[in-house]
Amino acid sequence: MGKIIVDISMSLDGYVTGPGIDLEHGLGIGGEALHDWAIRSEDPVDAAELRRATDESGAVVMGRTLFDFIDGPTGWTDEMGYGAAQVGKPPFFVVTHTAPDKIRLGLDFTFATDGLSAALSRAQKAAGAKDTVIMGGGDVIRQAVDAGLVDVLNLHLAPVLLGSGTPLFSGAVPRGLVQTSVRPSAYATHITYEPSR
Repeated sequence: MGKIIVDISMSLDGYVTGPGIDLEHGLGIGGEALHDWAIRSEDPVDAAELRRATDESGAVVMGRTLFDFIDGPTGWTDEMGYGAAQVGKPPFFVVTHTAPDKIRLGLDFTFATDGLSAALSRAQKAAGAKDTVIMGGGDVIRQAVDAGLVDVLNLHLAPVLLGSGTPLFSGAVPRGLVQTSVRPSAYATHITYEPSR
């Protein structure tokens, strides 16, 4: 069985979206800069990071708000989706209270109405030997880290200050982490942490 990995881009001031998120602006105002490393960069460090993360993803877990953005009118397309232009297609598990009435995207979505732990368990079974990735949003990631369910945190630190938006670890349970890797590029610093055991 693979690991449970958090993988998310974050601003220098700790936000995973900018302010003013809605279905037209899923990353908020200015939030697109968080993903410049994945979408606009031609840096080989960024390309290797994106390819590794996409290839190792056996299943992906996300919250309902994030699903609504990616399935919304300005969300993912056939050319830009999970893994940016690589458009990976692992099974996706959405933590939600209720499943949507319809889905725009033709991807493998399962809606877990019985909580984060159950969603992760199903995702791990689907992933097999590959990793299960929690891609967001911030609240789902914080819950998983607080519950001690995460083996690895891959944070892609974008060189931008957003000022406000969705914080990644607001109100998190205090815990120590061990930094295991730092991979800088012109567009981001890719940092890997493991929880102290």
